[in-house]
Amino acid sequence: MPDRLTALDASFLYMDQPTTPMHVGSVAVFRKPRSGFDYERLVELISGRIGLVPRYRQKIKQIPYGVARPVWVDDTDFDVTYHVRRSALPGPGTDRALNELVARLMSRPLDHTRPLWEMYLVDGLSGGRVAIVTKTHQAMVDGIASIDISQVVLDDSPDGRDDPDDDWVARPEPPSWKLVLDAVGEAVARPGNAVEAAHAAVRDAADTVTKVAGVAGGLLSAVRTAVRPAPTSPLNVPISTQRRFAHARTELEDYRTVRRAHGGTINDVVLTVIAGAMRNWLLSRGASVTPSTTMRAMVPLSVRGEAAATGAISGGGLLGNRIASYLVDLPVGEPNPVLRMHHVAHAMREHKQSGQSVGANALVRVGGFAPPTLHALGARAASGLSRRLFNVVVSNVPGPQHPLYAGGARMLEMYPVVPLAKGQSLAVGLTSYDGGVFYGFNADRDSMADVDEFGDLVTEALAELVATVPQ
Repeated sequence: MPDRLTALDASFLYMDQPTTPMHVGSVAVFRKPRSGFDYERLVELISGRIGLVPRYRQKIKQIPYGVARPVWVDDTDFDVTYHVRRSALPGPGTDRALNELVARLMSRPLDHTRPLWEMYLVDGLSGGRVAIVTKTHQAMVDGIASIDISQVVLDDSPDGRDDPDDDWVARPEPPSWKLVLDAVGEAVARPGNAVEAAHAAVRDAADTVTKVAGVAGGLLSAVRTAVRPAPTSPLNVPISTQRRFAHARTELEDYRTVRRAHGGTINDVVLTVIAGAMRNWLLSRGASVTPSTTMRAMVPLSVRGEAAATGAISGGGLLGNRIASYLVDLPVGEPNPVLRMHHVAHAMREHKQSGQSVGANALVRVGGFAPPTLHALGARAASGLSRRLFNVVVSNVPGPQHPLYAGGARMLEMYPVVPLAKGQSLAVGLTSYDGGVFYGFNADRDSMADVDEFGDLVTEALAELVATVPQ
Protein backbone atom coordinates (compact mmCIF):
# COMPACT_ATOMS: atom_id res chain seq x y z
CA MET A 1 0.00 0.00 0.00
CA PRO A 2 1.45 3.45 -0.89
CA ASP A 3 2.70 5.70 1.88
CA ARG A 4 0.03 8.31 2.63
CA LEU A 5 0.96 11.88 3.51
CA THR A 6 0.30 12.85 7.08
CA ALA A 7 -2.29 15.55 7.73
CA LEU A 8 0.54 17.98 8.51
CA ASP A 9 2.51 17.17 5.35
CA ALA A 10 -0.64 17.52 3.27
CA SER A 11 -1.37 20.88 4.87
CA PHE A 12 1.97 22.22 3.61
CA LEU A 13 1.13 20.92 0.17
CA TYR A 14 -2.17 22.80 0.25
CA MET A 15 -0.53 25.95 1.64
CA ASP A 16 1.74 26.08 -1.41
CA GLN A 17 0.54 29.28 -3.10
CA PRO A 18 2.17 31.62 -5.66
CA THR A 19 3.11 34.13 -2.93
CA THR A 20 4.16 31.49 -0.39
CA PRO A 21 5.90 28.56 -2.07
CA MET A 22 6.55 25.99 0.64
CA HIS A 23 10.15 25.06 -0.16
CA VAL A 24 13.20 25.58 2.00
CA GLY A 25 16.57 26.19 0.41
CA SER A 26 20.29 26.38 1.00
CA VAL A 27 23.26 28.00 -0.70
CA ALA A 28 26.61 26.26 -0.23
CA VAL A 29 29.79 27.81 -1.62
CA PHE A 30 32.75 25.54 -2.43
CA ARG A 31 36.35 25.95 -3.47
CA LYS A 32 37.13 23.77 -6.49
CA PRO A 33 39.79 21.12 -5.99
CA ARG A 34 42.70 20.89 -8.41
CA SER A 35 40.99 17.94 -10.04
CA GLY A 36 38.00 20.15 -10.80
CA PHE A 37 34.32 19.96 -9.95
CA ASP A 38 31.71 20.19 -12.70
CA TYR A 39 28.10 19.33 -13.45
CA GLU A 40 28.89 15.75 -14.47
CA ARG A 41 30.69 15.21 -11.15
CA LEU A 42 27.69 16.48 -9.20
CA VAL A 43 25.26 14.29 -11.15
CA GLU A 44 27.50 11.30 -10.51
CA LEU A 45 27.62 12.15 -6.80
CA ILE A 46 23.84 12.49 -6.51
CA SER A 47 23.20 9.35 -8.55
CA GLY A 48 25.47 7.33 -6.28
CA ARG A 49 23.87 8.47 -3.04
CA ILE A 50 20.23 9.21 -3.78
CA GLY A 51 19.40 5.73 -2.50
CA LEU A 52 20.06 7.13 0.99
CA VAL A 53 17.06 9.44 0.60
CA PRO A 54 14.32 7.28 -1.00
CA ARG A 55 11.75 10.08 -0.84
CA TYR A 56 13.72 12.02 -3.47
CA ARG A 57 12.69 9.51 -6.13
CA GLN A 58 9.03 9.68 -5.19
CA LYS A 59 6.29 12.05 -6.25
CA ILE A 60 2.89 12.93 -4.85
CA LYS A 61 -0.25 11.43 -6.35
CA GLN A 62 -3.64 12.88 -5.57
CA ILE A 63 -6.58 10.60 -4.74
CA PRO A 64 -9.54 10.97 -7.13
CA TYR A 65 -12.42 13.05 -5.78
CA GLY A 66 -10.29 14.06 -2.77
CA VAL A 67 -11.58 11.13 -0.72
CA ALA A 68 -8.29 10.89 1.20
CA ARG A 69 -4.93 12.56 1.59
CA PRO A 70 -2.46 12.12 -1.29
CA VAL A 71 0.13 9.31 -1.32
CA TRP A 72 3.82 9.01 -2.15
CA VAL A 73 4.51 6.85 -5.22
CA ASP A 74 7.73 6.00 -7.05
CA ASP A 75 8.44 8.22 -10.05
CA THR A 76 8.67 5.64 -12.83
CA ASP A 77 10.14 8.31 -15.14
CA PHE A 78 12.66 9.60 -12.59
CA ASP A 79 15.46 11.54 -14.30
CA VAL A 80 18.20 12.84 -12.04
CA THR A 81 19.29 15.37 -14.67
CA TYR A 82 15.87 17.05 -14.46
CA HIS A 83 16.41 17.75 -10.78
CA VAL A 84 20.16 18.46 -10.86
CA ARG A 85 20.63 21.50 -13.07
CA ARG A 86 23.38 23.89 -13.98
CA SER A 87 23.71 27.64 -14.14
CA ALA A 88 26.54 30.13 -14.52
CA LEU A 89 27.13 33.70 -13.43
CA PRO A 90 28.38 36.38 -15.82
CA GLY A 91 31.81 37.77 -15.05
CA PRO A 92 33.18 38.81 -12.64
CA GLY A 93 30.99 36.34 -10.67
CA THR A 94 30.22 38.47 -7.64
CA ASP A 95 28.38 37.40 -4.50
CA ARG A 96 25.67 39.94 -5.35
CA ALA A 97 25.10 38.19 -8.70
CA LEU A 98 24.81 34.87 -6.87
CA ASN A 99 22.24 36.38 -4.50
CA GLU A 100 20.18 37.63 -7.44
CA LEU A 101 20.22 34.17 -8.99
CA VAL A 102 19.18 32.57 -5.68
CA ALA A 103 16.28 35.02 -5.40
CA ARG A 104 15.01 34.07 -8.87
CA LEU A 105 15.35 30.36 -8.19
CA MET A 106 13.52 30.59 -4.86
CA SER A 107 10.69 32.57 -6.46
CA ARG A 108 9.80 29.69 -8.76
CA PRO A 109 7.45 26.97 -7.48
CA LEU A 110 8.43 23.33 -7.67
CA ASP A 111 6.76 21.03 -10.21
CA HIS A 112 4.18 19.00 -8.28
CA THR A 113 4.08 16.31 -10.97
CA ARG A 114 7.66 15.28 -10.10
CA PRO A 115 9.67 14.68 -6.92
CA LEU A 116 9.61 17.96 -5.02
CA TRP A 117 13.25 19.03 -5.08
CA GLU A 118 15.81 20.76 -7.28
CA MET A 119 19.57 21.31 -7.10
CA TYR A 120 21.63 23.78 -9.11
CA LEU A 121 25.38 23.84 -9.70
CA VAL A 122 26.32 27.49 -10.15
CA ASP A 123 29.64 28.07 -11.89
CA GLY A 124 31.50 31.30 -12.59
CA LEU A 125 31.94 32.57 -9.03
CA SER A 126 35.07 34.63 -8.52
CA GLY A 127 38.12 33.04 -6.92
CA GLY A 128 37.61 29.62 -8.50
CA ARG A 129 34.49 28.93 -6.44
CA VAL A 130 31.25 27.13 -7.26
CA ALA A 131 27.90 27.13 -5.46
CA ILE A 132 25.27 24.46 -4.97
CA VAL A 133 21.73 25.79 -4.48
CA THR A 134 19.02 23.40 -3.25
CA LYS A 135 15.23 23.63 -3.00
CA THR A 136 13.19 21.05 -1.09
CA HIS A 137 9.46 21.13 -0.40
CA GLN A 138 8.52 21.09 3.27
CA ALA A 139 6.11 18.21 2.68
CA MET A 140 9.18 16.02 2.14
CA VAL A 141 10.69 16.74 5.54
CA ASP A 142 8.43 14.71 7.81
CA GLY A 143 10.48 15.24 10.97
CA ILE A 144 11.03 11.53 11.53
CA ALA A 145 12.81 9.82 8.66
CA SER A 146 13.50 12.35 5.92
CA ILE A 147 16.73 14.28 5.56
CA ASP A 148 17.78 16.88 3.03
CA ILE A 149 19.66 15.69 -0.04
CA SER A 150 22.47 18.17 0.56
CA GLN A 151 23.38 16.15 3.65
CA VAL A 152 24.18 12.97 1.75
CA VAL A 153 26.62 14.62 -0.68
CA LEU A 154 28.85 16.04 2.06
CA ASP A 155 31.82 14.15 3.48
CA ASP A 156 34.23 14.73 6.34
CA SER A 157 37.18 14.11 4.02
CA PRO A 158 38.06 15.23 0.49
CA ASP A 159 38.55 11.54 -0.32
CA GLY A 160 34.82 10.96 0.13
CA ARG A 161 33.34 7.59 0.99
CA ASP A 162 32.09 4.51 -0.80
CA ASP A 163 28.66 4.89 -2.29
CA PRO A 164 26.06 2.35 -1.11
CA ASP A 165 24.76 -0.35 -3.41
CA ASP A 166 21.59 0.82 -5.08
CA ASP A 167 19.40 -1.68 -6.92
CA TRP A 168 16.34 0.57 -6.91
CA VAL A 169 13.61 -0.25 -9.39
CA ALA A 170 10.55 1.97 -9.46
CA ARG A 171 7.36 0.26 -8.36
CA PRO A 172 4.52 0.68 -10.85
CA GLU A 173 2.21 3.56 -10.07
CA PRO A 174 -1.05 2.23 -8.61
CA PRO A 175 -4.15 2.90 -10.70
CA SER A 176 -6.60 5.50 -9.48
CA TRP A 177 -9.34 2.96 -8.74
CA LYS A 178 -7.04 1.06 -6.40
CA LEU A 179 -6.12 4.25 -4.54
CA VAL A 180 -9.81 4.99 -4.05
CA LEU A 181 -10.48 1.46 -2.78
CA ASP A 182 -7.51 1.68 -0.41
CA ALA A 183 -8.79 4.99 0.93
CA VAL A 184 -12.28 3.60 1.44
CA GLY A 185 -10.84 0.55 3.16
CA GLU A 186 -8.80 2.73 5.52
CA ALA A 187 -11.87 4.83 6.30
CA VAL A 188 -13.88 1.72 7.19
CA ALA A 189 -11.07 0.18 9.26
CA ARG A 190 -10.08 3.45 10.97
CA PRO A 191 -12.95 5.93 10.75
CA GLY A 192 -11.09 8.33 12.99
CA ASN A 193 -8.57 8.90 10.20
CA ALA A 194 -11.30 10.03 7.84
CA VAL A 195 -12.59 12.50 10.40
CA GLU A 196 -9.05 13.75 10.94
CA ALA A 197 -8.54 14.22 7.20
CA ALA A 198 -11.74 16.26 6.93
CA HIS A 199 -10.80 18.40 9.89
CA ALA A 200 -7.28 18.95 8.54
CA ALA A 201 -8.67 20.47 5.37
CA VAL A 202 -10.41 23.28 7.24
CA ARG A 203 -8.42 23.56 10.46
CA ASP A 204 -6.62 26.81 11.13
CA ALA A 205 -2.90 26.38 10.51
CA ALA A 206 -2.04 27.41 14.05
CA ASP A 207 -4.10 24.50 15.34
CA THR A 208 -2.31 22.17 12.94
CA VAL A 209 1.08 23.09 14.37
CA THR A 210 -0.25 22.86 17.91
CA LYS A 211 -1.26 19.29 17.01
CA VAL A 212 2.40 18.64 16.19
CA ALA A 213 3.41 19.93 19.60
CA GLY A 214 1.00 17.42 21.11
CA VAL A 215 1.26 18.88 24.59
CA ALA A 216 -1.27 20.86 26.59
CA GLY A 217 1.40 23.28 27.72
CA GLY A 218 2.16 24.27 24.14
CA LEU A 219 -1.54 24.82 23.45
CA LEU A 220 -2.07 26.99 26.50
CA SER A 221 1.06 28.99 25.73
CA ALA A 222 -0.10 29.55 22.16
CA VAL A 223 -3.48 30.76 23.38
CA ARG A 224 -1.89 33.16 25.86
CA THR A 225 0.31 34.58 23.12
CA ALA A 226 -2.52 34.83 20.61
CA VAL A 227 -4.45 37.24 22.82
CA ARG A 228 -1.41 39.55 22.70
CA PRO A 229 -0.85 40.14 18.98
CA ALA A 230 2.58 40.88 17.57
CA PRO A 231 3.50 44.59 17.35
CA THR A 232 2.66 46.49 14.18
CA SER A 233 5.65 46.29 11.86
CA PRO A 234 6.64 47.24 8.30
CA LEU A 235 7.74 43.61 7.97
CA ASN A 236 4.14 42.39 8.02
CA VAL A 237 2.53 43.33 4.74
CA PRO A 238 0.99 41.51 1.78
CA ILE A 239 3.83 39.93 -0.19
CA SER A 240 4.45 39.27 -3.88
CA THR A 241 5.55 36.18 -5.77
CA GLN A 242 9.13 37.43 -6.16
CA ARG A 243 12.02 37.35 -3.71
CA ARG A 244 15.28 39.04 -2.83
CA PHE A 245 18.15 37.25 -1.11
CA ALA A 246 21.11 38.60 0.83
CA HIS A 247 23.69 37.12 3.16
CA ALA A 248 26.13 38.07 5.89
CA ARG A 249 29.32 36.36 7.08
CA THR A 250 30.37 36.62 10.71
CA GLU A 251 32.84 34.83 12.99
CA LEU A 252 31.69 32.39 15.66
CA GLU A 253 34.47 33.52 18.00
CA ASP A 254 32.87 36.99 18.21
CA TYR A 255 29.68 35.44 19.61
CA ARG A 256 31.68 33.39 22.09
CA THR A 257 33.56 36.50 23.19
CA VAL A 258 30.31 38.37 23.90
CA ARG A 259 28.83 35.38 25.69
CA ARG A 260 31.87 35.01 27.95
CA ALA A 261 31.72 38.69 28.86
CA HIS A 262 27.97 39.11 29.36
CA GLY A 263 26.66 35.61 30.07
CA GLY A 264 23.72 33.96 28.36
CA THR A 265 23.98 31.65 25.36
CA ILE A 266 25.23 31.92 21.82
CA ASN A 267 21.62 32.13 20.73
CA ASP A 268 21.03 35.06 23.10
CA VAL A 269 23.86 36.88 21.33
CA VAL A 270 22.35 36.06 17.94
CA LEU A 271 18.93 37.42 18.91
CA THR A 272 20.56 40.53 20.38
CA VAL A 273 22.37 41.10 17.08
CA ILE A 274 19.08 40.73 15.18
CA ALA A 275 17.40 43.15 17.59
CA GLY A 276 20.16 45.72 17.04
CA ALA A 277 19.91 45.35 13.28
CA MET A 278 16.12 45.68 13.44
CA ARG A 279 16.45 48.85 15.50
CA ASN A 280 18.77 50.54 13.01
CA TRP A 281 16.73 49.28 10.06
CA LEU A 282 13.57 50.87 11.48
CA LEU A 283 15.44 54.12 12.14
CA SER A 284 16.81 54.11 8.57
CA ARG A 285 13.23 53.93 7.32
CA GLY A 286 12.13 56.81 9.49
CA ALA A 287 9.91 54.59 11.61
CA SER A 288 9.01 55.61 15.15
CA VAL A 289 11.22 53.82 17.68
CA THR A 290 10.54 54.40 21.38
CA PRO A 291 12.17 52.74 24.41
CA SER A 292 9.24 50.30 24.57
CA THR A 293 9.31 49.30 20.88
CA THR A 294 9.59 45.55 20.30
CA MET A 295 9.58 43.15 17.36
CA ARG A 296 8.37 39.61 17.98
CA ALA A 297 10.55 36.82 16.60
CA MET A 298 9.43 33.26 16.08
CA VAL A 299 12.58 31.30 17.00
CA PRO A 300 12.68 27.59 16.14
CA LEU A 301 15.74 25.98 17.73
CA SER A 302 17.33 22.57 17.43
CA VAL A 303 17.61 21.33 20.99
CA ARG A 304 18.20 18.27 23.16
CA GLY A 305 17.60 17.45 26.81
CA GLU A 306 18.01 20.53 28.99
CA ALA A 307 18.65 22.64 25.92
CA ALA A 308 15.01 22.07 24.99
CA ALA A 309 14.06 24.34 27.85
CA THR A 310 16.85 26.90 27.58
CA GLY A 311 16.90 27.30 23.83
CA ALA A 312 20.69 27.10 24.09
CA ILE A 313 22.79 26.60 21.02
CA SER A 314 26.52 26.14 21.23
CA GLY A 315 29.06 26.63 18.52
CA GLY A 316 30.36 23.08 18.55
CA GLY A 317 28.47 20.71 16.34
CA LEU A 318 24.85 19.62 16.23
CA LEU A 319 23.36 19.64 19.68
CA GLY A 320 20.22 17.68 19.33
CA ASN A 321 17.39 15.93 17.65
CA ARG A 322 14.42 18.10 18.63
CA ILE A 323 12.86 21.35 17.44
CA ALA A 324 11.41 23.74 20.01
CA SER A 325 9.90 27.02 18.87
CA TYR A 326 9.62 30.17 20.95
CA LEU A 327 8.03 33.59 20.52
CA VAL A 328 10.48 36.21 21.77
CA ASP A 329 9.85 39.96 21.93
CA LEU A 330 13.09 41.58 20.75
CA PRO A 331 13.81 44.90 22.56
CA VAL A 332 14.57 46.98 19.47
CA GLY A 333 13.75 50.17 21.38
CA GLU A 334 16.68 49.67 23.79
CA PRO A 335 19.67 51.74 22.57
CA ASN A 336 22.23 50.09 24.86
CA PRO A 337 23.44 46.80 23.30
CA VAL A 338 24.38 45.24 26.66
CA LEU A 339 20.97 45.98 28.18
CA ARG A 340 19.42 44.71 24.97
CA MET A 341 21.18 41.38 25.49
CA HIS A 342 20.11 41.20 29.14
CA HIS A 343 16.48 41.66 28.03
CA VAL A 344 16.83 38.86 25.47
CA ALA A 345 18.54 36.50 27.92
CA HIS A 346 15.83 37.18 30.50
CA ALA A 347 13.09 36.41 27.97
CA MET A 348 14.74 33.10 27.09
CA ARG A 349 15.10 32.21 30.78
CA GLU A 350 11.39 32.87 31.19
CA HIS A 351 10.76 30.17 28.58
CA LYS A 352 12.94 27.80 30.58
CA GLN A 353 11.16 28.49 33.87
CA SER A 354 7.66 28.29 32.43
CA GLY A 355 8.38 25.40 30.04
CA GLN A 356 6.39 27.21 27.37
CA SER A 357 7.49 26.38 23.86
CA VAL A 358 5.07 27.83 21.35
CA GLY A 359 4.50 26.21 18.01
CA ALA A 360 6.21 22.89 17.30
CA ASN A 361 8.13 20.25 19.18
CA ALA A 362 8.92 17.86 16.34
CA LEU A 363 11.09 14.83 16.97
CA VAL A 364 13.69 14.19 14.28
CA ARG A 365 16.35 11.57 13.86
CA VAL A 366 19.02 12.90 11.53
CA GLY A 367 22.73 12.42 11.19
CA GLY A 368 25.60 14.14 9.44
CA PHE A 369 25.16 17.76 8.41
CA ALA A 370 21.65 18.42 9.66
CA PRO A 371 21.08 22.19 9.29
CA PRO A 372 19.07 21.99 6.03
CA THR A 373 16.64 19.52 7.59
CA LEU A 374 16.34 21.42 10.87
CA HIS A 375 15.80 24.74 9.09
CA ALA A 376 13.03 23.02 7.13
CA LEU A 377 11.40 21.82 10.35
CA GLY A 378 11.59 25.32 11.80
CA ALA A 379 10.07 26.72 8.63
CA ARG A 380 7.20 24.23 8.94
CA ALA A 381 6.43 25.60 12.38
CA ALA A 382 6.60 29.20 11.17
CA SER A 383 4.42 28.55 8.12
CA GLY A 384 1.74 27.01 10.29
CA LEU A 385 1.42 29.78 12.84
CA SER A 386 -0.83 32.76 12.29
CA ARG A 387 0.97 35.91 11.13
CA ARG A 388 -0.64 37.86 13.97
CA LEU A 389 1.61 36.01 16.41
CA PHE A 390 5.03 37.18 15.19
CA ASN A 391 6.86 39.67 12.97
CA VAL A 392 9.86 37.71 11.73
CA VAL A 393 11.30 34.18 11.74
CA VAL A 394 14.84 33.67 13.07
CA SER A 395 15.96 30.08 12.45
CA ASN A 396 19.33 29.29 14.09
CA VAL A 397 20.85 25.84 13.51
CA PRO A 398 24.41 24.84 14.46
CA GLY A 399 26.58 22.92 12.07
CA PRO A 400 29.87 21.04 12.47
CA GLN A 401 32.99 22.99 13.32
CA HIS A 402 35.23 21.17 10.86
CA PRO A 403 35.50 21.31 7.06
CA LEU A 404 33.11 19.33 4.86
CA TYR A 405 33.58 18.31 1.23
CA ALA A 406 31.48 17.41 -1.79
CA GLY A 407 33.29 15.46 -4.47
CA GLY A 408 36.61 16.72 -3.14
CA ALA A 409 35.49 20.38 -3.16
CA ARG A 410 35.76 22.05 0.25
CA MET A 411 32.64 23.80 1.51
CA LEU A 412 33.49 27.36 2.53
CA GLU A 413 30.08 28.79 3.44
CA MET A 414 26.51 27.56 3.96
CA TYR A 415 23.56 29.97 3.88
CA PRO A 416 20.00 28.80 4.66
CA VAL A 417 17.01 30.13 2.74
CA VAL A 418 13.96 30.03 5.01
CA PRO A 419 10.63 30.46 3.17
CA LEU A 420 8.29 33.34 3.85
CA ALA A 421 4.96 32.81 5.54
CA LYS A 422 1.90 34.76 4.48
CA GLY A 423 2.22 38.40 5.46
CA GLN A 424 5.92 38.01 6.36
CA SER A 425 8.35 40.02 4.22
CA LEU A 426 11.57 38.74 5.84
CA ALA A 427 12.84 35.39 7.12
CA VAL A 428 16.25 35.06 8.75
CA GLY A 429 18.19 31.79 8.74
CA LEU A 430 21.68 31.24 10.11
CA THR A 431 24.04 28.32 10.38
CA SER A 432 27.33 28.03 12.23
CA TYR A 433 29.98 26.05 10.36
CA ASP A 434 33.76 25.67 10.60
CA GLY A 435 34.29 28.79 12.70
CA GLY A 436 31.80 31.02 10.88
CA VAL A 437 28.19 32.06 11.37
CA PHE A 438 26.42 32.48 8.03
CA TYR A 439 23.16 34.43 7.72
CA GLY A 440 20.72 34.06 4.84
CA PHE A 441 18.00 36.71 4.44
CA ASN A 442 15.03 35.71 2.29
CA ALA A 443 12.82 38.72 1.59
CA ASP A 444 9.86 39.88 -0.46
CA ARG A 445 11.08 41.75 -3.52
CA ASP A 446 8.52 44.56 -3.37
CA SER A 447 8.42 45.39 0.35
CA MET A 448 12.06 44.64 1.30
CA ALA A 449 14.16 46.32 -1.38
CA ASP A 450 16.79 47.19 1.24
CA VAL A 451 17.53 43.61 2.36
CA ASP A 452 21.21 44.06 1.41
CA GLU A 453 21.43 46.97 3.84
CA PHE A 454 19.83 44.83 6.52
CA GLY A 455 22.63 42.31 6.10
CA ASP A 456 25.18 45.09 6.65
CA LEU A 457 23.30 46.18 9.78
CA VAL A 458 23.64 42.66 11.20
CA THR A 459 27.43 42.78 10.97
CA GLU A 460 27.42 46.29 12.45
CA ALA A 461 25.22 45.17 15.38
CA LEU A 462 27.63 42.32 16.13
CA ALA A 463 30.61 44.70 16.02
CA GLU A 464 28.75 47.00 18.43
CA LEU A 465 28.33 44.13 20.88
CA VAL A 466 31.95 43.02 20.58
CA ALA A 467 33.05 46.60 21.30
CA THR A 468 31.38 46.39 24.73
CA VAL A 469 33.75 43.60 25.80
CA PRO A 470 36.66 44.92 27.90
CA GLN A 471 40.00 44.28 26.24
